[in-house]
Amino acid sequence: MQRSLPSYVQVGRSDATDEMTAAHEALLPISVHQSRFILAFVPSHFDVTAISRELKTLLGGVPLFGCTTAGQISSQGYESDTLLLLSFPRAYFRCASLLFEDLKPLSPTSVALKAKRFVETFQHTARWNRLALMITDGLSKQEDLLVSTLETILEDLPIFGGSAGDGLRFSQTFVLNGDKVHTNAAVLLLIETALEFQGLSFDHFMPDGEELVITESDPDERLVYEINGSPATQEYARLVGCPVQALSPEVFAENPMLLRHNSRHYVRAISDTKDHGALAFLAAIDDGLILTLGRGREILKTLDTELTVKDRSGHAPDFILGFDCVLRRLEIEQKSLLPQASEILQNHRVFGFNTYGEQQSGVHMNQTFVGVAFFEPDEKIAV
Repeated sequence: MQRSLPSYVQVGRSDATDEMTAAHEALLPISVHQSRFILAFVPSHFDVTAISRELKTLLGGVPLFGCTTAGQISSQGYESDTLLLLSFPRAYFRCASLLFEDLKPLSPTSVALKAKRFVETFQHTARWNRLALMITDGLSKQEDLLVSTLETILEDLPIFGGSAGDGLRFSQTFVLNGDKVHTNAAVLLLIETALEFQGLSFDHFMPDGEELVITESDPDERLVYEINGSPATQEYARLVGCPVQALSPEVFAENPMLLRHNSRHYVRAISDTKDHGALAFLAAIDDGLILTLGRGREILKTLDTELTVKDRSGHAPDFILGFDCVLRRLEIEQKSLLPQASEILQNHRVFGFNTYGEQQSGVHMNQTFVGVAFFEPDEKIAV
């Protein structure tokens, strides 16, 4: 089936295994001279410094941002080893960037001051719409505090984001800002666009079973040592009906914890087990936190339904920028649903990457799809 290309973003991809070839191939469909900025979503096996330098040379001054990933969402749907480039044309987009370095430990006061000065210097274009994108080191463990601080300071400016990934290794993630590569950092992009847009945020879990309580933890490291007064791995394994030795990313993907906040349940996902029976989480936890096991609904049906959005005129999006948790993809893969899921993503023209966490409305969450659906502008703007 031949699918139409989006009109308001250019997409380039390459399966080449070396950085130089991949950069050249991925830029072939892109009109660099018409680009306002480019997002690069880099497979984790690449030398991220080499690819960022090569791209910077080829782009000739066009701003470059992005990160390493746990997978990409391209014109082919889900992919794992693809360099993906998204070019946002200058006719319809403006952009300014702010780099936060040395995230851990995070200083909310410093972040707030920098963000406030940043947004005040970005002049608003009449009749254009504003949003912010946040790309963060996915192993910094600072996304919760960072996005809540930015949500407070930026007030009515909607913030969407994803945490950089490293496949399923959870070893080291990188954020791209120009030809510089950073860890323990985040890039905030303030974007203006002539396009209409809608924010998306959904998962496929409902609370199931009794509540459980975290009784011993290390909040700074997102480690849980005890649940209901018992070693965390033993109690979790008991609750999901699985031997401790069989706990794996696949088990965690199908049996996440849910946290209730403002009448909605957010996923608190587990990444792996640690020494002394601890569980490592991908979002904020603390002693006394009350959680519930999640029960999954039909993931493909939920995906298709939630991506089927319309603008005020009843039109489908031109494209959707997506931040999709790697644990969602892992569940899809283990259920042998990857071709069907990829077809749904293609049909809705979704482009983005698989994350270690997602951010929207001041909340850092897991096993969630967060995205921005961009629609044709109300009035055509001359290029």
